[in-house]
Amino acid sequence: MEEKNQKERILECAKELFHKYGIRSISMDDIAHHLGISKKTIYQHFSDKDDIITQAMQQATHERKNLLLHLRDQSADVIDTMIKLHQYLYRNFDDTTATLVFELQKYHGEAWKITQEFKYGFLADFIKEDLQLGIEQGYFRDDINADIISKIRLEEVTMAANDRIFPKQSFNHEEVSKSMLEHFIQGIATDRGKKLYRKYRNNIEQN
Repeated sequence: MEEKNQKERILECAKELFHKYGIRSISMDDIAHHLGISKKTIYQHFSDKDDIITQAMQQATHERKNLLLHLRDQSADVIDTMIKLHQYLYRNFDDTTATLVFELQKYHGEAWKITQEFKYGFLADFIKEDLQLGIEQGYFRDDINADIISKIRLEEVTMAANDRIFPKQSFNHEEVSKSMLEHFIQGIATDRGKKLYRKYRNNIEQN
């Protein structure tokens, strides 16, 4: 148990340092110093820094999957799920720096592959399933292609957090994200779905 806890501590510390300072600027020595342990102790659990990054990404992805499944279970209906998913994705994407994404893509191929499998695999399927359920329940139009629309929604979320398209000095990213959700819902929802969405939106604005 103690060995497992030590490995978890190393992973949590590494994730925190990578997110705060970037991956390339943090060494194994930095992680060891921050935890007050020897570098040798880290190598008892991980072969190198790339191994730490890969396992940290696997852990983070597993946690995100469980969180989203729980989010769906706690939702009243598919519109509620869409709104909660939007809030989660806004926080998650807005909290991810461009530098971190660049470093993963360029220097840590396995970890980058995990992020892409989560986004275009699990997350795309998650949205697609909700779209199909919404069609069955009469909240979304039955003439939409759920497979295509789910991918469009993913790219909207990514675009909303893109500082080159919507620079923070000129745009409020939360407002951009909300506008995209509004546009998305208006494009796919039936009158029944739009009415329910407005009800949730009004409740959020009043609280």
